[in-house]
Amino acid sequence: MAQIEEIETFLVDLPTIRPHVLSMATMHRQTIVVVRIRCSDGVVGIGEGTTIGGLSYGDESPEGIKLAIDTYIAPLLRTCDALQVASAMAAVDRFVVGNHFAKSAVETALLDALGKRVGLPVSELLGGRLRDELPVAWTLASGDTGKDIDEAEQMLSSRRHNIFKLKIGKRAIVADVAHVAAIKKALGDRASVRVDVNQAWDEASASRGLAMLEDAGVDLVEQPIARSNRAGLARIAVRSTVPIMADETLHGPEDAFDIACRGAAEVFAVKIAPSGGLRAAGRVAAIADAAGIGLYGGTMLEAGIGTIASAHLFATFPRLAWGTELFGPLLLTEEILVEPLSYGDFALKVPHKPGLGIELDEDRVAFFRRDRVVTRTYSA
Repeated sequence: MAQIEEIETFLVDLPTIRPHVLSMATMHRQTIVVVRIRCSDGVVGIGEGTTIGGLSYGDESPEGIKLAIDTYIAPLLRTCDALQVASAMAAVDRFVVGNHFAKSAVETALLDALGKRVGLPVSELLGGRLRDELPVAWTLASGDTGKDIDEAEQMLSSRRHNIFKLKIGKRAIVADVAHVAAIKKALGDRASVRVDVNQAWDEASASRGLAMLEDAGVDLVEQPIARSNRAGLARIAVRSTVPIMADETLHGPEDAFDIACRGAAEVFAVKIAPSGGLRAAGRVAAIADAAGIGLYGGTMLEAGIGTIASAHLFATFPRLAWGTELFGPLLLTEEILVEPLSYGDFALKVPHKPGLGIELDEDRVAFFRRDRVVTRTYSA
């Protein structure tokens, strides 16, 4: 038995390279919750809980994630064996309702520690990887057509991304579609162009917008209407020739089963945090795969810890037709890992080292911690 001796949580605030415009918020920084679990055998595991735009995106915030772990989850974990991750998380599930982001962060740290302990990457603990690289999309979210085209051209020329997702829904439909159509026309067949409406449309607007987006050459439309309106999403999916992807409406295996039964989406955006952790997200993917629903590896714009945790899971999927969106660390101005994640040739490489295969840069983390006491100048 390896006893869990300490569960440390802290907030880290990291600036973004540009304003990231969504229908419900504009992000100028990303706040991540780092979880560090120290075990009696000396092994330390790390995890990350990250959401988007405070409480404007969902019902968990960075501050709330930390509070839930510190107050409710940590005392439970101290009674558990760190060698038995599934049993520990089952204990948490019995006494903590919801709080999927907090649970995901904790489970990631436990799996990282277990992988280090047994000398295996997390992907092998989750059934074994089938690929060492994952295609990665880039989100164009400045809101400015010219800037977005220039940004996409830079990504193509550097061979970093050839899949682009556009955030729309904040402007009138005609203006949004004109923005998308101009970018697709500029990129042509050199790139896949997709859009994310982030629930901004009602059903009637979605029907109109989808027809216009089809004419613009869009490959995929993500969550066009409210997450609660699954019946409407099913009606839209039947009418639309552009595939519909479920995102905000998808929070774990039970949701996945219901959406699949309704025929409410042709693609699932699988995300570890909204699902409640890596193992739960794997169950979401299994349901989709059994139902013939395509898979897309989604992101909550995590930094390096959450991004590579997701990558370890997505590397195990038998089919990953729509690639991934694991660009979170590239949106940040600051790197908090000793060795940055490896992006190149339109893909992210999945490490082979034990656990997550990453190490925190403790000096950088200390500087960007929200609770740091001493103010000092940080030089790269």
